[in-house]
Amino acid sequence: MRIVAESVPEPPREGMFSNAVVRGDRFWTSGMHAGGRGGPVGGDDPYGQAREAFRRVIELVRACGARPEDVTVLRIYLTDVADKAEVGRARGEFFTGEMPCSTLVGVSQLVDPGLKVEVEAEGVMTPRDTK
Repeated sequence: MRIVAESVPEPPREGMFSNAVVRGDRFWTSGMHAGGRGGPVGGDDPYGQAREAFRRVIELVRACGARPEDVTVLRIYLTDVADKAEVGRARGEFFTGEMPCSTLVGVSQLVDPGLKVEVEAEGVMTPRDTK
């Protein structure tokens, strides 16, 4: 099932790809970044861009019916691996306790030359306590 979160921009062309998908108790997000009209949210700051990318991921996770603690894997793409500390600081604002597995990949460029960070997530929804 394709998932939409109101506060997360949809792909520029309908049907191009899904921002998030749920299959059974599993969910996946596409790579989220800080792209926006007029330039990246957070400007040229890797921390600000990472916060926006993680915010979008979390909004999609919640729209899937999951919680941040249900995320099992994060994949983070950086145009400058030297920014990993700032990105890690932003990640710590959205994920606490048992951290998801994580892969960090250095890339030469993202979809827009002004973007520095892209994050994708996957996970398994855990049953909720019904008390």
